[in-house]
Amino acid sequence: MASHYSFSEITPEIKALADLCTADGKIDPELYTKYDVKRGLRDISGKGVLAGLTEISEIVSYTVEDNDMIPCDGRLYYRGININDLVDGFLNEKRFGFEEAVYLLLFGKLPTKKELDNFSAILSEYRRLPTSFVRDIMMKSPSCDIMNNISRGILTMFSYDDYPNDTSIPNVLRQSLQLIALMPLISVYGYQAKNHYLDGGSLFIHQPRNDYSTAENILHLLRPDSKFTELEARVLDLALVLHAEHGGGNNSTFTTHVVTSSGTDTYSAITAALGSLKGPKHGGANIKVTLMFDDMKKNVSDWEDRDEVADYLTKLLHKEAFDKSGLIYGMGHAVYSISDPRANIFRRFVSVLAEEKGMQKELALYNLVETLAPEVIAKERHIYKGVSANVDFYSGFVYSMLEIPPELYTPLFAIARIAGWSAHRIEELANAGKIIRPAYKNVHPHAEYIKISDR
Repeated sequence: MASHYSFSEITPEIKALADLCTADGKIDPELYTKYDVKRGLRDISGKGVLAGLTEISEIVSYTVEDNDMIPCDGRLYYRGININDLVDGFLNEKRFGFEEAVYLLLFGKLPTKKELDNFSAILSEYRRLPTSFVRDIMMKSPSCDIMNNISRGILTMFSYDDYPNDTSIPNVLRQSLQLIALMPLISVYGYQAKNHYLDGGSLFIHQPRNDYSTAENILHLLRPDSKFTELEARVLDLALVLHAEHGGGNNSTFTTHVVTSSGTDTYSAITAALGSLKGPKHGGANIKVTLMFDDMKKNVSDWEDRDEVADYLTKLLHKEAFDKSGLIYGMGHAVYSISDPRANIFRRFVSVLAEEKGMQKELALYNLVETLAPEVIAKERHIYKGVSANVDFYSGFVYSMLEIPPELYTPLFAIARIAGWSAHRIEELANAGKIIRPAYKNVHPHAEYIKISDR
């Protein structure tokens, strides 16, 4: 008689084996200090261990005066261009900016109008999936997790490439541009398949438009009637620009460097980065912010009462509210201390969008939490640097106002960040570095092998 089992069931046998895995798996925290291990590749103050050099972007969170590190307002540079200047440039000229940011990150310079038009045309030309791809790959086995669906789609693209393993720069650039162009389609179509086949909703598959920017195409592909306002498209475009790149040390970009250094193909490298970005400590944080605020709105009776809001934030830190993680999501950053420049830019446009959407009351709650959270954290925790709102604090709120389903919050991050991943992959290949292989020290004592009959 054939045995029956479930892929999802944790059987008693598996539970017992899991207990065996962890029975002696806790390493004494004192050993990390003894061997000077930088956990998370960061020192005690949170400063990252220097692991490489890059020309793609720079994060500034402090100045050095008399050998002392002095925290400062955060600054972010794409290829030496201050992100504030880049944003002001395309907004003042009433242009969409994501394509310009991608060009800057990939090629190291700002494009002329002709260069930008030609580059946008290339992306538009690549914005077509292979024949029957949507039907055969995306519709026949929809996933409840869009990030995993994207990963499967990108790995499948390997099979449609005549030169998938060619790691020459021209070929990798071609692959990168195709994936940058296709990421919105794979993401939104994956959501539409889930919404229809798993959630019982209607199925909408719109074809992309060549005359639309990336941001416009996302809203066009997502919405049943394909309608959106100019403000909605411009705010989404801004979100893509702000998420496009953030230094070589963030988890997903470092993953891109690590995997690329092994000599593997582009599809595998980008899929590895997606797996990293999916985590709630990285790209999944904006969903946590939104869910945290949903819980706050249910449990705080007066959203304007500072004491009641502060009490809820204290409960978060004490693991007594929301997911009991002890975190206030959206507050604090691994690098920035006084301010996250991306959050500062976002803040300027959140109020305008909230006005259009009639969500001023929700915005006031966000503003109050942003003010109170650093005070509450300072009272409850010993911190080595300042705490401020990060880009995730506002991005989830922006996406909710844009009526984007939560399942697409992290995919939107990926749609933007693949620009940075591609630039870093090319940089790693161009510099022909060694395979990245840091050291781990074994702290388990040696033991004698015992014959199975004597165990």
